[in-house]
This record gives sequence, structure tokens and C-alpha cells, in this order.
Amino acid sequence: MNDPVISITAAFVIGLLGSVHCVGMCGGIMNALCFAMPKQRQSKTRISLTLVLYNLGRVFSYSLAGAMIGGIGMLLQGPDGMLGSGLRIFAGLMMIAMGLYLAGWWRGLVHLESFGNHVIWRHIQPVTNKLMPVTKAWQALLLGMLWGWLPCGLVYSTLTLAGAAAQWQQSALIMASFGLGTVPVMLLTGVFAVQFKAWIQKAAVRNTAALLIIAFGIWTISPPLLHVAGGHNHSQENNNTQHNMEHHH
Repeated sequence: MNDPVISITAAFVIGLLGSVHCVGMCGGIMNALCFAMPKQRQSKTRISLTLVLYNLGRVFSYSLAGAMIGGIGMLLQGPDGMLGSGLRIFAGLMMIAMGLYLAGWWRGLVHLESFGNHVIWRHIQPVTNKLMPVTKAWQALLLGMLWGWLPCGLVYSTLTLAGAAAQWQQSALIMASFGLGTVPVMLLTGVFAVQFKAWIQKAAVRNTAALLIIAFGIWTISPPLLHVAGGHNHSQENNNTQHNMEHHH
């Protein structure tokens, strides 16, 4: 987990796999972007531009959130690196929880999303309503930047992974990579809304994505746990050695 490339790649894959959740959360707004604009403006080029700008805005807001959480991690990080290990374990547990939530096996993250809705989203949503229908490029970009703050367990799970980096630049890149991972499915949802949404919401598709995210969570937890276990064993060996030396003398 210390390799930035691994974390950034993992975030992209998590975004790609977790897009089945994004369809449920953001599918409505994607349909609205495509079909709520005036008929005379519904050309393929304009719809495509609107969708791209909306998603770029969303990726920007994820990156900003990543930079913020990474900055906090930098301030809190201790010299022993224990905070980073703790954050990685928490990030893995959050991903496991997200996988369970995605498959419908455990919905504990609903409470976290409800908290985010109460603290953040209820203040932002009125502004998003004023931007609809989208008729100009800047509206699509700004709408995406605001919609990126929609309470989402998948985003929160990945934010914990970004926070574990404890470097605002790397944390921002992790969240940008996650956001880019969600873009392909979101674009397809906008263009082929009915057909694609029906396929991606099949139980087999959702369960497969859920299991893969759970596997990522376990993979995230493993290194710090092994490090802690190794450190404990090493400490125990030192104590035994010290005890034997004292006994010999």
C-alpha cells in the first residue's frame, strides 16, 4: 500500500467496479442531463459535451475532497506511521462494508450516507436544482462539481483510502483516479440509459462487483495487519532474548 501507483490503480478499479452503485445514485441526474434540455438543443454532440463536462466537474470535486482529507492526514500523521496503518485498516473495513452494501447483504453505510445528507447535501441540493435544466456548458460543469458532494458510501470508502496516503497531492490523485473509474459507466448510463441500467442492476453483476470490492478491502487490510503482527513477534523475540541473557548472567 506504500506504492502510490498501486493505490491510484486500486482507486480506479474500485470506481469502475462500484459504478453499479453510481447508476442508482446518479442515474437520474444523467437522464435529466440528456433529456431535460430543450428539444432543439438535443444533438448528439451537445449531449455528449454536457455529459463529459458534468463528469469532469464530479471528478474535480472528488479530487478536492481527496486533497482536503490528505492534508488532514499530513497534519495528524505521527513519526511512527501508526496513524497511516490505522487509516489503511479503516479504509479496508469501509471497502468491505461497501461491498456488502452494494450486494444488499448489509446496509450499515446507509447511516453514513444519511449523516452526509444532513450535514452537507441539504445545503448544496437547492443550488443544483437552480442549474436545471442544463442549457449551457458552464452549468453542466458546475452541476457536476456540486453533485460530487452527494452522500455516497463508495466515495466515503475511497476517501479513507486516500486519507491513508497522508499526502494531499497523492490523496487528490487517488480520488481523481477513482472518479475517472466511474466515468465510463456513467457516460454509458447517460447515452444508453434504459438498456444499460437494466443490465448493470442485475443481481449477478452487482454481486460480482461487490465481491471484488470486498477482496480489495481484504487486500488493503492485510499489509498493516501483517506489519503489526510482525512487529509484535519481533518485540516478543527481543523480550525472550533479553530474558535469556539475564538468566544466563
